[in-house]
Amino acid sequence: MPTSQVLPRPAVPSKTARPREFYAGLDGLRALAIISVLVFHLHDGWLPGGFLGVDVFFVISGFLITSLLAREIADHGIVDLKGFWTRRARRLIPALVLCVVAATLVARLVSPDLTVGIGRQVFGAATFSTNWVEIATGNSYFEQTAPILFMNLWSLAVEEQFYLLWPIITFVLVVRLHRNARWGVPLGVAAASTLAMALLYQPGADVTRVYYGTDTHLMGLMLGATLAFVWAGAGRAPLEVFLLRHRQWVGPAALAVVAAGMVLLSESSPLTYRGGFTVVSAATGILVLSAITRGGGDRTPLQVVLDGTVVTWIGRRSYGLYLWHWPSIVVVDQLWPAAPNTWQFFVSRALAVGVTAGVAELSFRYVEEPMRKAGFRETGRRVLRWAGDLPLARARGFVAASLLLALCFTTVVATAPAMTETARVLLANAEAAEATEPDAPAEPAASDPVAPATTGNWTMPAGDEVDGFGDSMMVSSVHALKLYFPGIRIDATSNRRWAAGQEAIDARGEDTRRAVVVHFGLNAGTTPEDVTRVLDALGPDRMVVLVNLYGTFARVETDNAALMEAVAGRSNVAVADWQQVVRDDPRAVQSDRKHPSLRGANLYARAVQSAFADLVERHTGTRPELVEHPLP
Repeated sequence: MPTSQVLPRPAVPSKTARPREFYAGLDGLRALAIISVLVFHLHDGWLPGGFLGVDVFFVISGFLITSLLAREIADHGIVDLKGFWTRRARRLIPALVLCVVAATLVARLVSPDLTVGIGRQVFGAATFSTNWVEIATGNSYFEQTAPILFMNLWSLAVEEQFYLLWPIITFVLVVRLHRNARWGVPLGVAAASTLAMALLYQPGADVTRVYYGTDTHLMGLMLGATLAFVWAGAGRAPLEVFLLRHRQWVGPAALAVVAAGMVLLSESSPLTYRGGFTVVSAATGILVLSAITRGGGDRTPLQVVLDGTVVTWIGRRSYGLYLWHWPSIVVVDQLWPAAPNTWQFFVSRALAVGVTAGVAELSFRYVEEPMRKAGFRETGRRVLRWAGDLPLARARGFVAASLLLALCFTTVVATAPAMTETARVLLANAEAAEATEPDAPAEPAASDPVAPATTGNWTMPAGDEVDGFGDSMMVSSVHALKLYFPGIRIDATSNRRWAAGQEAIDARGEDTRRAVVVHFGLNAGTTPEDVTRVLDALGPDRMVVLVNLYGTFARVETDNAALMEAVAGRSNVAVADWQQVVRDDPRAVQSDRKHPSLRGANLYARAVQSAFADLVERHTGTRPELVEHPLP
């Protein structure tokens, strides 16, 4: 028996295979999926739940693959594993190899920071294990501290793991279970995956494990498989009758649920992980059946839209669009940094979309379609024939260029930096921040400048009258803060949240100086209650400067609004507008689009200095003269 086939089932197979059933409208659904993912990655504030487009892809894949496998078993009594896996490889691998090689080389030309961890990423892409590799290395999907060039390949890994095992499981289900009972198994797995995600999810903690995990993110694939078994069994007839009878509202209602999920759910919402993915996946399943159920009559308005020329064009190229969109965004961001909601940002987003569409079209036309139609062997023969017809000099040039390309790619992967410039700055500055901390708090004397603030002291503070409490944003700016405030005492560590920051302030107690700079919120967000507790601990007599947030993530606006809400009515508190600083000068942040660059750190310190001056002017009516050091 060939090793590429599973044993034939006991039933006598049909001698004549039925023609493959065509499912109209699915390219339109693929277009919906890729557009939602693209919009989310362009700026998550535009579509907070756009990442659910991946689950739309999962449902479609689960339905189609299971339908094809069930039909193959019914017609031939076997599953040709070699043929199935070869077709999947032919469909996925050539375009993936092109993307990984080309994007890696371009990223290295643009900035070495973009290739940090590229060896790990290439390994994950080559073995279709990106999701587990990123989980093992602790990299976050939603809270990146460094650009991950191939972050989007995690979902491709989940699908490939599904393709590897599901044909065998499908064969067993078809052989062992009645056709009207098979759907119960994938439905049970979908329920188990939903439960696992809900149990492993911890509010406020990083969600990468539950989002990336194959075990916790199987619900879409399994619900698609469930519908495929139902559609292939006795349940199809009554289901089809229901869909045809209520065709005018079932599809639109399912689409409304999917759209609502993409608008209302977000990566920080507990509802997303406690049933949200499953609800959207179930609605997508209904949407799939509504799209393909035609009944020989007139198409519904929804079906007309899903069959449209533009959405079909997008849907047919959805794989290439998905592969290329994230590397394109990362590279464009590096070449043209821009703050969200500025005209430069909109232009950069349009440029990223244009690059993605152009490269995806080239991939579709010259790689994906030729390989899908001709296969590996015939494509290889065509390339060899083409090379053989070249003049000798050109043939040698072609071979030399190919070898040089392979050498460059290997060299880039082998020599990729171990950490980004941001990480190096944070590491060096963390040591400098620790050097400002005394071994143990000393009891201040009455005349000591570190003594507690006295009521009415609203003069511009000297550096040795200032304490800083912060996270990695302050760590990035240590040297500039010391330049503008000589003698400043800084207590800042990466990944610190508001609760931990309050603990540090409480531990300092009455030893806290009369002027304080506070900057938290980059990690896990900000609430008015967080800020209020910190300000209450510092009291009304100290001069306090809060630094607001800048970032390309959606919650920045709500976090900054929470900050302003807590500050309202407190005359001793001013806000340093770091967000506006970066909007005015996008080069103020590093390649991660969050932490201050060398120039940005100086602008950061200037913003803090200006906020202290605002407090002085607010209480004395006179604005002090400020010294501004030259920008690097």
